[in-house]
Amino acid sequence: MTVKEQKETRGFQAQVKQLLHLVTHALYSNKEIFLRELISNASDAADKLRFEALQDNALYENDSDLKIRIMIDKDAKTITIMDNGIGMNREEVIENLGTIAQSGTKEFLSHLTGDQAKDSNLIGQFGVGFYSSFIIADKVIVKTRRAGMQPNQGVYWESDGEGDYVIKNIQKIERGTEVVLHLRNGDEEFLDEFRLRQIILKYSDHIMLPIWMKKPDLSQKTEEEKQKKPEKAELEEEIVNRATALWTLSKKDIKKADYIEFYKHIAHDSEEPLAWAHHKVEGKLEYTSLLYIPARAPFDLFARDKKQGLKLYVRRVFIMEDAEQLLPNYLRFVRGIVDSNDLPLNISREILQNNKIIDSIRSGCSKRILEMLSGLSKDKVEKYRTFWKEFGKILKEGLFEDFANRDQIAPLLRFASTHDDLEEQHISLHDYLKRMPESQQKIYYITADSFKAAKNSPHLEIFRKKGIEVLLLYDRVDEWVVNHLTEFEGKPLQSVAKGDIGDIGGKEAEQEKSSSKQENKEEFESFISQIKKALEGKVKDVRLTNRLTDSPACLISDQNEMSIHLQNMLKAAGQDFGLNQQPILEINPEHKLIQKMKTEADEERFTQWVWTLFEQAQLAQGMVLEDPANFVKRLNALLVE
Repeated sequence: MTVKEQKETRGFQAQVKQLLHLVTHALYSNKEIFLRELISNASDAADKLRFEALQDNALYENDSDLKIRIMIDKDAKTITIMDNGIGMNREEVIENLGTIAQSGTKEFLSHLTGDQAKDSNLIGQFGVGFYSSFIIADKVIVKTRRAGMQPNQGVYWESDGEGDYVIKNIQKIERGTEVVLHLRNGDEEFLDEFRLRQIILKYSDHIMLPIWMKKPDLSQKTEEEKQKKPEKAELEEEIVNRATALWTLSKKDIKKADYIEFYKHIAHDSEEPLAWAHHKVEGKLEYTSLLYIPARAPFDLFARDKKQGLKLYVRRVFIMEDAEQLLPNYLRFVRGIVDSNDLPLNISREILQNNKIIDSIRSGCSKRILEMLSGLSKDKVEKYRTFWKEFGKILKEGLFEDFANRDQIAPLLRFASTHDDLEEQHISLHDYLKRMPESQQKIYYITADSFKAAKNSPHLEIFRKKGIEVLLLYDRVDEWVVNHLTEFEGKPLQSVAKGDIGDIGGKEAEQEKSSSKQENKEEFESFISQIKKALEGKVKDVRLTNRLTDSPACLISDQNEMSIHLQNMLKAAGQDFGLNQQPILEINPEHKLIQKMKTEADEERFTQWVWTLFEQAQLAQGMVLEDPANFVKRLNALLVE
């Protein structure tokens, strides 16, 4: 059949132009990454063909021997990377080579560091690896045909990396993709086959696909012999890489460097992982897992549309990327693969959601990851600090997502504390228990919107005075943490801003306090009644405090009620649903302001003082005032009296 050329010249998407300019002018110090990215793309194309062929074996077109071939033409100054993977049709070429989805370039540019080696590694992370071709090439030609389409439906694409590209239909017998790079002047080093082999072994040794290159000619030839046309035997090719799935090898046969390079390949990460675990499970279920803890969180870890999960293989056949069902959501930062011998090859995402084998794999992987983190926290403290800084907020989610592993997660948590008043979260619950005096029966904590708000909260005053440590919780997730972690090793967790804090100074001090409290109660009974009347409908109760030493008042909630901080969060998110829980106002009878108010005879001025006191307590609690302007007006009036 004849080919309808349908040749057209199209302009790149504006973001692609920006990226191409960056690639061409800024990433020249790490040029070799072009081969890593193109090989990775070719490997992905083979994986996609294997997966689609599970439903339609005819896509193999009588050639199921998937491979990558790399050829050098020194005379033409070209490098060709060929694969017989899934290939592309015309629409896919335009979409994949002419545009970048989801504002990829904008995100890419926003994460540049200025370090060219690090920046070049971002290319694969953002799925724009093809454009790295233009680091060394001033012209790139792509010839491709999608598996299952007719030979006359091949596609030709060509660009010099400036502003436009040419696309047309061609005759292409073999399926797959062929990328031809016309090298720039000065980049002839990449025409050396030994240089390319070195790059392949460095970055792509454990690609499952065999990478073929011409066998090196090690013989000594005269100039006359070199000019002769090579015989067929001399054109023989050989596999350059191991082409073996790393996880199928015995641990004793895998070097540390191999694990690290494999991680960099699957995670598109330039940094080494903090830790990894390689396990082969045999028995009722058979599967292999290779799981990695990254050293740095990706930029879009908290993005709603971010695909998370492990790579899933079935009997070494790639099934899907980002199989989120293999791990609970709170472990979504983990990278790696799972290769099952028990799942069917035609398994879908829908089937994954209700599958007992997947549930068992998920449980096993979760256990190993938590064991890995536990070992890291005990034996490699600095590495665990790095992990917690990057992923601590996410791990906390496990307390309310994974009840079965709650006892394994709790010791891994880290918090800030009044022990050293540092913002860094590095104190474990075990650390807290070791420092607790024998008379202390509870683990005290406070929740707030920020570290400074927690550290300077008036609720801490009596605890600081008596040298009792309080955990400072300021992550948004912490309110849910303490609602699900009510005790640790037999010690209940107690908020210093809820209920009665009880005896925190020993029996003798408690007796003195009780006697003093009774005297104050009788003395301030009428005064408290006046405050209640002034704040009617705004507070649940008014009472004397035993938690303040420097502040005149504070707000608390009852022990079994929602904390004021959580109420603030829900209201800010528009999720209060008519929440009208009233706080308790506690006053400090020894504070000069309270004593001054107690002697105030003018009822109107007394009411102004009460409202000022109440709203000050609200502000200290991080609450939003109903009428800020009136608060300022009232305060100014009192100040000038």
